Formats: sequence, C-alpha cells, structure tokens
Amino acid sequence: MNVCLVQMNILWGDVPGNLERLDRSLRDAPAADLYVLPEMFTTGFATPADARVEEEPSAGLEWMKSFSASRNAAVCGSIALKPAGAGKCVNRMYFVTPEGEPCFYDKRHLFTFGGEDERFSAGRRRVVAEYRGVRFLLSVCYDLRFPVWLRGRGDYDALIVTASWPAARRDAWDALVKARAIENQCYVLAVNRVGKDPACTYDGGTAALDFLGSGISSVPDGEEGFCLAELDMRKLRAFRRDFPALEDADRFELEP
Repeated sequence: MNVCLVQMNILWGDVPGNLERLDRSLRDAPAADLYVLPEMFTTGFATPADARVEEEPSAGLEWMKSFSASRNAAVCGSIALKPAGAGKCVNRMYFVTPEGEPCFYDKRHLFTFGGEDERFSAGRRRVVAEYRGVRFLLSVCYDLRFPVWLRGRGDYDALIVTASWPAARRDAWDALVKARAIENQCYVLAVNRVGKDPACTYDGGTAALDFLGSGISSVPDGEEGFCLAELDMRKLRAFRRDFPALEDADRFELEP
C-alpha cells in the first residue's frame, strides 16, 4: 500500500480557503491508496471560544468524500466539529474510503494545557480502520504522549497520528513518533502542520517510519508538501514473527 502524507499551512478559521488550497495543492500529489492530512485541517487548532469550528453537515467531511471518490483512495484527517445537539465540540478524525461510510475517532486525550478540554469533549472509543489489507489505529496529536492508549494489542499494523504540534516541542514529537513505532512494531504515519496561528508556530516533522523506527520518507521542515511511503505487510508480518516481542507485552486494563 502507498500512503501520501500531506504537510500544509492551515489558514486560521477559513474553511473554504483551506479546502480550496487543498484542491490546488493535491492536484500535484502522487497517486496513493491513502492520503493523511493534519489535525483540524479546515480551521486550525480551534480551542479559543471564538475560534471557528465546523457544524454538521461538515464541509470538510463532504470534501473528503468527494476527494476519496475522485481518487479512488482513502483520506484521513481531523476536523473541529460541533455535532448537532451537542453541548461541546469534538476533535473528530475521519477515515473516509470510496467503498463505504466513513468511520471516525474522537480525540481521547484533550490538550488541557492549551484549553482544549474547555471547548471539546473527549472521545472514549479506540478505533481501528481496516482498508485494503492494512489495519490503521487512529490517533490525534496529544494522544502520542500516552503509550498505553496506543499500545498494540495485535489489532493494528500502522498508527496514524495527525497533529498541530508546536515547534517549541518538536524534539518530543520526533522522539515519541519513533518510540511508538519501535514499541508497537508498527508503521507510523505522522502528519504535522506548518505555519502560524494566534498561539503557536509549527515547523512540520511529517514523516513515515517503519516497524524498526527507521525513517521511510519525510517532508522538509517548514515547507508545505508531500511524502510517499510504501507499507509492506509481508515484511511487517515477517518481522513480528521472527522477533515476537509483542507476545511479552503487558496487558493493560483501560477505563471505558
């Protein structure tokens, strides 16, 4: 399977503008089975009370459905969404395929340091999306710091983490992305944004890593662009068979 990771500069609160920019930039993107976008790719990290979020029906989700159908490929990314009738927003990560209804994951670990918990509700459901023979665990940004939540249970092959991770904590991003790949013997598809919003500067770090924690491909820091990664399930299965460290893993009991 080929995956295209998309590093972009997100316009603050401009849903139509961000979708238009994606339309233009993705014309030049390489062909792939899956495209992965950053966290809150239609608005930026919309934690302030006056920051724009999407409401249902989501323009971002409709764009994802259209893109998926036109490319015959899946697309994944998170949206700041106020569901109909809900008291708070959710940071909702959609995995959209041309074959069926999209699945979604609501971010479990809210970034209280940045006030995300004041406006958003935390998800409770761990979600694995299976697509064209690969099982993807969905995660968003701050989830990366919580290895028990992301621990492999024999249920996924690749971890997707979509983020708005500030440049000030970039060293942590690089270290945690590599650690999650090594400890879970999985591919990691890590997509971060570039540019600025009212609170932070972002310098990217978008990269694909293999099950050894080695880099497969990456996007240059500070630039918008793409990188392509091949996920080889035969190599992954062979490595897990020959070095079965996951069989010795602790079994954690998670709260519901």
